Amino acid sequence: MAIIGLFKQRITMNTTVEAIPTNQPPAQPSGYMTDPLGRLVPDTMISDMDRLRDQIVREIVNRTKAQSKALAQTKATIMADIYAFVDLSAERWDAKLGGNKGNITLTSYDGKFKVQLAVSDRMTFSEGINAAKALVDECITRWAEGSRSEIKVLVQDAFQVDKEGTLNTHRILSLLRFSIEDSTWIRAMDAIKDSLVATGSKSYIRVYERDSMGKYVPIPMDIAAV
Repeated sequence: MAIIGLFKQRITMNTTVEAIPTNQPPAQPSGYMTDPLGRLVPDTMISDMDRLRDQIVREIVNRTKAQSKALAQTKATIMADIYAFVDLSAERWDAKLGGNKGNITLTSYDGKFKVQLAVSDRMTFSEGINAAKALVDECITRWAEGSRSEIKVLVQDAFQVDKEGTLNTHRILSLLRFSIEDSTWIRAMDAIKDSLVATGSKSYIRVYERDSMGKYVPIPMDIAAV
């Protein structure tokens, strides 16, 4: 409502739109704005609507960036608290924990709240995946007149790349579940396993609250889920 009121006031009064402070250094000389092509456009050539739209977008972006930074700090604090508690718990048994502590779940005494720290490895394939694909293609060619049409479709789809040219790790790994007694296929699956490498890990924080039905419901930490 505040934005709509501001819009009506400015259009009705036909006054120049005032700048909203952003604590950011100016991106262009005074009296100019930069268009999408990087050109400097004099303020006198820019409509009030365009300037108002620009200001609203920048205000929203600034608030979003501030919230994103606060959320990142909150995540770091939560992880530090969880790991500190795990270390404290280990000290009771004179155990030393090092490296990745893996997935951890903590529950409040009354069971109403639950906090989960999940660590997921980011996986990709080395150049060995090319050998695996060649062996798989060999199988498909040999099966061309066979009765495994469904498997051929799944196999061909598994090695499709996305718009960025990246292979889908999960689709390729799904091929491992097929029990096919074929020496070339078995070599291809071994090549897939050997080419799989971990490139890092990602930590996820999930916080739950038990509802009236006894089910744990996640507390949204994503603006899209609120």
